[in-house]
Amino acid sequence: MCGIVGVTGRENATEILLNGLKKLEYRGYDSAGIYVSDKNSDGYLVKEQGRIEDLRAAVGPEVQGTTGIGHTRWATHGVPSRANAHPQVSADGRFYLVHNGMIGNFRELKEEYLAGTEFVSETDTEVIVQLIAHFVAEGMATKEAFTHVLSLIDETSSYAFLLMDKTQKDTLFVAKKKSPLLIGVGDGFNVVCSDAMVMLSETHDFIELTDGDVVTVTPSSVEIEDVNGQSVTRHQFHVDDDASASEKGAYEFFMLKEIDEQPGVIRGLEQTYLAEDGSVKLADDMMNALNQADRLYIVAAGTSYNAGLVGKSIFEKLAGVPTEVHIASEFGYNMPLLSDKPLFIFLTQSGETADSREVLSKVNQLGYESLTITNVPNSTLSREATYTMLLNAGPEIAVASTKAYTAQIAAETILAKGLGMLKQTAAAADFETGFELTKAANAIQSLVDQKDVVEGLAQKYLGTTRNAFYIGRGIDYQTAIEASLKLKEVSYVQTEGFASGELKHGTISLIEENTPVIAIITDPKTAALTRSNEQEVISRGASVINIVAEELATAEDQIVLPEVHPLLTPLAAIIPAQLLAYYTSKERGYDVDKPRNLAKSVTVE
Repeated sequence: MCGIVGVTGRENATEILLNGLKKLEYRGYDSAGIYVSDKNSDGYLVKEQGRIEDLRAAVGPEVQGTTGIGHTRWATHGVPSRANAHPQVSADGRFYLVHNGMIGNFRELKEEYLAGTEFVSETDTEVIVQLIAHFVAEGMATKEAFTHVLSLIDETSSYAFLLMDKTQKDTLFVAKKKSPLLIGVGDGFNVVCSDAMVMLSETHDFIELTDGDVVTVTPSSVEIEDVNGQSVTRHQFHVDDDASASEKGAYEFFMLKEIDEQPGVIRGLEQTYLAEDGSVKLADDMMNALNQADRLYIVAAGTSYNAGLVGKSIFEKLAGVPTEVHIASEFGYNMPLLSDKPLFIFLTQSGETADSREVLSKVNQLGYESLTITNVPNSTLSREATYTMLLNAGPEIAVASTKAYTAQIAAETILAKGLGMLKQTAAAADFETGFELTKAANAIQSLVDQKDVVEGLAQKYLGTTRNAFYIGRGIDYQTAIEASLKLKEVSYVQTEGFASGELKHGTISLIEENTPVIAIITDPKTAALTRSNEQEVISRGASVINIVAEELATAEDQIVLPEVHPLLTPLAAIIPAQLLAYYTSKERGYDVDKPRNLAKSVTVE
């Protein structure tokens, strides 16, 4: 949610900011703005409600400079509007501030220090910039006032701040707590950003900031102080990703591009984590920690949580270890009774999910070991966990996650295989990981090549419907939960995923004439039961789409899945569901990549 960019020491600062904000669109936003200055002007502030294209159209040719800050805002305090967009400005016009996060005690600060100040926005961010101006007016230097205001913010708050003082035209003041922020290091210039990907066109060398850091950035220097005001050195890291990997190319939407990339992502995981003989290549200390755990706790949110549900089945069947799956936002404040030696696995595409980070903080306080499985190296959850396993899936830009979901399941499979071999389970010994994942990747390729069939089904059954249901049993039910999330996310069709046996216990009352019901059937043990449940909804007027494993298919089934290992059927079954969601959204004329009210990276609780 929200995004920050900043640059100092570049002649084309305006273009760098606008391009950076464009690449941050995936996070979700409703307004945007920039402030740019150079040594010969007081600077230019431009803000707009709407898209980056609207902001770019409002930027005149005179808006040029060498230093600037920019922001994409997701409305929290105050409605989407130009006044509430960032940068927020102090009443004296001297200070400009962009902010990700939320200030828990902004009302108290406003009442205590700013009773006579006139506000132009409803944001908590304006309180902070007005406070900085207030303390400067009382005699503090800018950095001193900035640091003092940080000390007044309560512990419930989160922030990534980027501040400019128009009397110090080439200086950026930076601070972070809970919200991610990076410094990009260049030759004679430096940048600030929420995500390294957005600045890869400028630099590949970055510094990850730690909570409590206060940073002063000029074109030639980066000075970092810790929470105690002591000068510190943070190590740089290099990002090799090609900026062009985040471009759509010939695709109309990123979501379809990312659906198509899934076979390659799974093959990439095989190459990274499997040896030529099929054995698992993972760090010994991490695998030993997993082996010593008496129970695994998978903690995640949204699509990652759904991948965890599948992972539970895989860990328990291959490794024989009891596994629980928990919603991060619930677990953080309602922690259950834990086993004697738990190990926590955090699934997160971005590595910045605030709900999961809250849990990880408590896990670290309790002294338990943890593993983060993420797509983003050097992300907060990656840095703060004991161990990390990277998905290496490449940038995922569409808000609705596709390739990260399948990558997480593949990663869990590799992990479970390795753990099962340590525990010497028969199931792990019999499971040929490389062969089975390759077969799954081939099945995915076959399914993504059937776009025309799925597009026709979406147009026929889902183009105008108000609601829909996915049903399945066992691992198919777990797939149904993720499938329903995809459809509701991008098409706004009220969709639920149900264990098909539960239909008659209440939900069947919602079935009306032509209600779409999509049945997932891949398990021979329960196939006949799900087919029976299907007949119950058909008799009440439902229109049924079947997604069925090849060995269980009939001539009437619309989508037939190529054969894969029973544990990996979610990798195949989710593909037509992703495509149904995509084509339903497109049929309804929506922006598939940027569904309303949603953000890619949820960085506030």
